[in-house]
Amino acid sequence: MPTLFQQIQAGKVWDFHGGIHPPSRKERTNQKPVALLDIPDRLYIPLRQHIGVPGKVLVKVGDRVLKGQALTQADNAMAVPVHAPTSGTVLAIELHTSAHPSSLAEPTLVLAPDGMDEWRPRKPLDPDQVDIYTLLERIQESGISGMGGAGFPTHIKVNVKQPVDYLIINAVECEPYITADDMLMQERASDIIAGIEILVKLLSPKAVLIGIEDDKPIAAASLKAAIGQKDNYFVREVPTKYPSGGEKQLIQLLTNKEVPAGRRPLDIGIVMQNVGTAFAIAQAVLDDIPLIHRVVTVAGETLAQQQNVLALIGTPISDLLNACGFQAEPQQRIIIGGPMMGFAIADWSVPVVKTTNCILAPTENELGAARDEMDCIRCGACADACPASLLPQQLLWYSKAKDQDKLAEYNLSDCIECGACAYVCPSEIPLVHYYRVAKADIRETQREALKAEQAKARFDARTERLEREKQERLERNQQLAAQRVAQQQASGQATQSAAAVQQALERTQQQNAQPLDKEQILAERERKKAEALAYQQQKQQAVISAPVVDDAATQAEDPRKAAIAAALARAKAKKQAEAQPEVAAESATAEAPAADTDAKKAAVAAAIARAKAKKLAQQEPEARPEVAAESAPAEAPSADADAKKTAVAAAIARAKAKKLAQQEPEAQPEAAVEPTSVETPAPDVDAKKAAVAAAIARAKAKKLAEQAQVQQIEPAPAAEVTEPVAAPAESAPEQDAKKAAIAAAIARAKAKKQQNSEPL
Repeated sequence: MPTLFQQIQAGKVWDFHGGIHPPSRKERTNQKPVALLDIPDRLYIPLRQHIGVPGKVLVKVGDRVLKGQALTQADNAMAVPVHAPTSGTVLAIELHTSAHPSSLAEPTLVLAPDGMDEWRPRKPLDPDQVDIYTLLERIQESGISGMGGAGFPTHIKVNVKQPVDYLIINAVECEPYITADDMLMQERASDIIAGIEILVKLLSPKAVLIGIEDDKPIAAASLKAAIGQKDNYFVREVPTKYPSGGEKQLIQLLTNKEVPAGRRPLDIGIVMQNVGTAFAIAQAVLDDIPLIHRVVTVAGETLAQQQNVLALIGTPISDLLNACGFQAEPQQRIIIGGPMMGFAIADWSVPVVKTTNCILAPTENELGAARDEMDCIRCGACADACPASLLPQQLLWYSKAKDQDKLAEYNLSDCIECGACAYVCPSEIPLVHYYRVAKADIRETQREALKAEQAKARFDARTERLEREKQERLERNQQLAAQRVAQQQASGQATQSAAAVQQALERTQQQNAQPLDKEQILAERERKKAEALAYQQQKQQAVISAPVVDDAATQAEDPRKAAIAAALARAKAKKQAEAQPEVAAESATAEAPAADTDAKKAAVAAAIARAKAKKLAQQEPEARPEVAAESAPAEAPSADADAKKTAVAAAIARAKAKKLAQQEPEAQPEAAVEPTSVETPAPDVDAKKAAVAAAIARAKAKKLAEQAQVQQIEPAPAAEVTEPVAAPAESAPEQDAKKAAIAAAIARAKAKKQQNSEPL
């Protein structure tokens, strides 16, 4: 049994299921050469004329562009640029009605031709001298996409990694009226073959199969002549049947292979290109002419001249019709494409795009309008005519019900929208219309599902990232905490000391940063001097007062506190003695009855002072008063006597001696005895308080002794009074302490007054 390739070499052609035989009506245009049109006044160039995304706009309003200049840039694999069909000025970039069944507006560049048709610099390539990647780049930069109807980017379709068995060139052009490819093959067969050779270099197929219907004998002969003696180039004429030009149908006709549902021809080792695409590739590589024009069939009985024209991309449909002598009828229909797969447009300013192959302007009798839709009679004619072996009736029901699951189950995606089912339907049901709407809904649903899936993936990725960052932060914080604990344990107090030193340095720097002025420095110096002087005075006073404290007071209280109290008392007594006698007397009288003064302390202090003064007067005048004052308290008490009784007795004796010394020799001695009983202190006087008061009295006695020496007063009578006062000292323990204190104060005042009144 011969192999598939052997059968192809032998010229065998197979068949496909279904198909119809509508009137071709090609004889009106396939005998006339391709006409050249004048440059229109305006060109409307859509930015996207293919399956994919539009490119990035490279020009702005007001720019002058040259013929062949790129208007957009392909910044995506699924993008191909568009170019200026002629030189001119960019008037606007705006929305304009698109060449699509929906007639939706799309971004469009409006170009005003200047009539000069000035080319940009061109750089042709030699296919034998460049590599595959350079060829692919030139194909993309030239804006070439499939010109058979789908508009898939050519550079992607021919950039394959897997081996290719057959390269099929589709030259069938099976739809009625359309002869654009037929005339292109008749006039430019050599250029088409040159483009096929470039594709062969890119794909390296085992064989090239050129499929053409048997109603195009002139075109078939032209291709065979252009091929010449090339190996593995086969021109195969297939029976005239619609839709033989479908991709899957032509593959089945030439190779007897079927493309599985949902798969591509490349999956079975086949790549298919249109003859118009091969011609555009040849011009782009060999002449550096981008895809800026194409052959368009303009037919219909409303036209005076039906023919094929070479139209610039962006030319309004109305310009093509007017160039062919268009005479519009009432309710005139204009169809882009053939009568089977084309669609009517309402806006005749829709431009020619890369996939436009035919413009029909039929009369009502020639191609009647669709009649009212009727109910399906379930005749099954649509299933018999379907070239894809589908069930159009079931697809209609599920399309109306919008049951996308059932539509997928019945392979709606395999429908090529050829219109054969609608053509044979006796109920005039526009089946293809329902299928297109259902496909659009499915695409939208898939797009939304894809967006949702991508959004979910982004959300999951973000959630995972945040959780990972949270764990990383937690671990990092734990590590840092452990390091800090270890450092603290290792450094111990050294860290704290270093911190303290650092703080001290900072404080020093702050102080140095703020220097004191001269006045502040002097004031600070004086303050420190005053503090030092006060400290020295306190120290000297403490030393002087230390031996003054009585033994009884020293044993009862801390000597330091007693010395301080004695020093304060001496200073106060000295100040009072220097004052005037009258003021001293009045102040003594006023201070005596104070409610807060301790009566016992005052009485004891006064008695001790008078006794010491009398004893000092009896001693030699040359003796120092300080020594007399210090020795008096040391001799007063006896070791075996009670300290309280001895102090009281001494106080009474001193008081009497002082009074006798101040009075005249003739004075009554009874007067001196009066205060004896009054000034007798209570036997329970505190020894500590008595010692403090004695220190104050010694200072006063010192002053009085100095004054007695100046006045040459004899101290002799003091000895006579010393002995009789010992007995009363113990005989008055019941006297009122307050009265004794008042009497003692009065006595002292009188004594000072008399002393001051004596003449010098």
